[in-house]
Amino acid sequence: MPAPIRLRELIRTIRTARTQAEEREMIQKECAAIRSSFREEDNTYRCRNVAKLLYMHMLGYPAHFGQLECLKLIASQKFTDKRIGYLGAMLLLDERQDVHLLMTNCIKNDLNHSTQYVQGLALCTLGCMGSSEMCRDLAGEVEKLLKTSNSYLRKKAALCAVHVIRKVPELMEMFLPATKNLLNEKNHGVLHTSVVLLTEMCERSPDMLAHFRKLVPQLVRILKNLIMSGYSPEHDVSGISDPFLQVRILRLLRILGRNDDDSSEAMNDILAQVATNTETSKNVGNAILYETVLTIMDIKSESGLRVLAINILGRFLLNNDKNIRYVALTSLLKTVQTDHNAVQRHRSTIVDCLKDLDVSIKRRAMELSFALVNGNNIRGMMKELLYFLDSCEPEFKADCASGIFLAAEKYAPSKRWHIDTIMRVLTTAGSYVRDDAVPNLIQLITNSVEMHAYTVQRLYKAILGDYSQQPLVQVAAWCIGEYGDLLVSGQCEEEEPIQVTEDEVLDILESVLISNMSTSVTRGYALTAIMKLSTRFTCTVNRIKKVVSIYGSSIDVELQQRAVEYNALFKKYDHMRSALLERMPVMEKVTTNGPTEIVQTNGETEPAPLETKPPPSGPQPTSQANDLLDLLGGNDITPVIPTVPTSKPASAGGELLDLLGDINLTGAPAAAPAPASVPQISQPPFLLDGLSSQPLFNDITTGIPSITAYSKNGLKIEFTFERSNTNPSVTVITIQASNSTELDMTDFVFQAAVPKTFQLQLLSPSSSIVPAFNTGTITQVIKVLNPQKQQLRMRIKLTYNHKGSAMQDLAEVNNFPPQSWQ
Repeated sequence: MPAPIRLRELIRTIRTARTQAEEREMIQKECAAIRSSFREEDNTYRCRNVAKLLYMHMLGYPAHFGQLECLKLIASQKFTDKRIGYLGAMLLLDERQDVHLLMTNCIKNDLNHSTQYVQGLALCTLGCMGSSEMCRDLAGEVEKLLKTSNSYLRKKAALCAVHVIRKVPELMEMFLPATKNLLNEKNHGVLHTSVVLLTEMCERSPDMLAHFRKLVPQLVRILKNLIMSGYSPEHDVSGISDPFLQVRILRLLRILGRNDDDSSEAMNDILAQVATNTETSKNVGNAILYETVLTIMDIKSESGLRVLAINILGRFLLNNDKNIRYVALTSLLKTVQTDHNAVQRHRSTIVDCLKDLDVSIKRRAMELSFALVNGNNIRGMMKELLYFLDSCEPEFKADCASGIFLAAEKYAPSKRWHIDTIMRVLTTAGSYVRDDAVPNLIQLITNSVEMHAYTVQRLYKAILGDYSQQPLVQVAAWCIGEYGDLLVSGQCEEEEPIQVTEDEVLDILESVLISNMSTSVTRGYALTAIMKLSTRFTCTVNRIKKVVSIYGSSIDVELQQRAVEYNALFKKYDHMRSALLERMPVMEKVTTNGPTEIVQTNGETEPAPLETKPPPSGPQPTSQANDLLDLLGGNDITPVIPTVPTSKPASAGGELLDLLGDINLTGAPAAAPAPASVPQISQPPFLLDGLSSQPLFNDITTGIPSITAYSKNGLKIEFTFERSNTNPSVTVITIQASNSTELDMTDFVFQAAVPKTFQLQLLSPSSSIVPAFNTGTITQVIKVLNPQKQQLRMRIKLTYNHKGSAMQDLAEVNNFPPQSWQ
């Protein structure tokens, strides 16, 4: 049989291939030749064939048939064979394959070999792919080599010991005696690997951490020698002596000094020396300074040292390298809560980063800018952030608008400034704001009684001829409906009043109704505003009646229902119209905070019992809720019964039929009938009893332990329970959904299904957005009737959008506490 081609020739041949198919043909032909050679037990060219096989493996072709040949090369006495054999073992074998156990004895023999290079090969292989069984069998040999005087073997044994500790942590104490003299070694390679070994032991064992804290003075001395030593060509990198060892020592000092006053005190001086003496013109020095900053921030360092560290990060912001600027912004964002004043000194530099072309730097700069906002700099920071909002890319606008809303609400110097700022955001990025922006601004305007004339005038001018920003148009329509009389009276004191007639106001609202840019929600706002103006205007009532009657036949069911109800007000209940459409009173802002709510009025806060508030959104469609019918299997599932909200916060008079009783609707076009496929479900009496008009938690029994029903991908669902005293068969379950990720979860929908022996009612949620970083929760109430006192079990379905992707998940909840159903 002719001698196989050499590896160099194979590489040259493969590189001549013009297509993938041609390369694949060459590889298959060579693999066939290698297999034939293996079958003939050709020892002469086994090393060459395995080397070629490893090259093909690196190209992505299968090479598993060479595993046993690697073991044969390892057992060979020739060093060249062993080298290729061990290399093949590291590439082709891992601990999931039982074949690797066959090499345990060979590695043990080579660890005791008389040649240090053979011992080094065995240490490298064990440290790369040794399984827990191999590590247990060979830990003794590794520990023996760790004590040898040969620095070549000691550095490899230290790294191998790191792998052994990761695989079998209980063997850590075996290496403890060998670590005593490791830091006395002069060889930098041994020092480096020793620090890696000590770091691994400290991270995995609190006992080891306490034991090695006594080494802090020795580590400080080594680091000081590195800083003060002169030029050493063997270790010099860009004028800095062994930066890799310096970085490793700084990381170990960070671990040793965390939550320990004595260790932190011992390393304060050396950290200050590193921070002041390290050259920053090269990237190597910046790497050391960055590790120094992280160490200073993580230990119990002095305040002056922390200021020095933040100043270093401030200098990083002026660096031309984008990576260094990004690292600095990220680090400042982590420290801004603990060292706020020191970070504030670099505010102008941080704001300048908002103009950077790199989107990742922009995002970090935006987050840090919001973290720096306080009552003293709110005006200046908002000016910069509003300018950023006006010029930034679309992907930033939603987060920036939300941040401005939160900052303005927390630090607004005056109500006029607050209103102007929110209106500027709506004008600039109205299409990107969160769903709660419109009701929040309406509430702010309502509570600012002295600003009503100014606000309605500003909003009127803002929407003249431009209906593209729908949230702005909705707020404007609501305010014009509420305060239209102030608009036409020209009584604005804050700025020069404008002269507007009643017909001009109605022209604007009618234009909103017929605009192609107006959504169904916006048209609802406009129609309700027109109806409100019937009690605020005197000369245009007949025109308002005509507009309202036209929309009684609208194809939009929402508009049609509103128009029909408003028509009934004009005809049969005209005597009640002025009372029903009177101006909205001052609203109280309620912020959910655990079991109680904080009611905020005029800046004061006081706890108040949690009461049921009108649901902010409509009911879940019955067909959607009943998608869960087949989740538990079989036909014993009761459908989810949706609850219709008693009122809609977005409109005044949107559900007047409920208030006015029986109204003769003869002549009004009927709404489209429900599809035949949707079953007509009647609500059981227990579910309707007092749901809409009474507080939900009257006459209840608490004290039932809560459970975590779901926790996955940053989304956590918790159930809390109450039992009704008036009807012990009813369990009231309150779900709380929280989000620990860095981005909001939008369009959140929670659905549930229970066996047929139960009856279940799912009320509307408090919101459809789960805020990021656990800054808020969505609450939703479930009432379950369990007349037979059986153990509860439930299937839940979760759908939401996160990071631009639609998410859906199913889960089963079986861990209900006995008190919730017995």
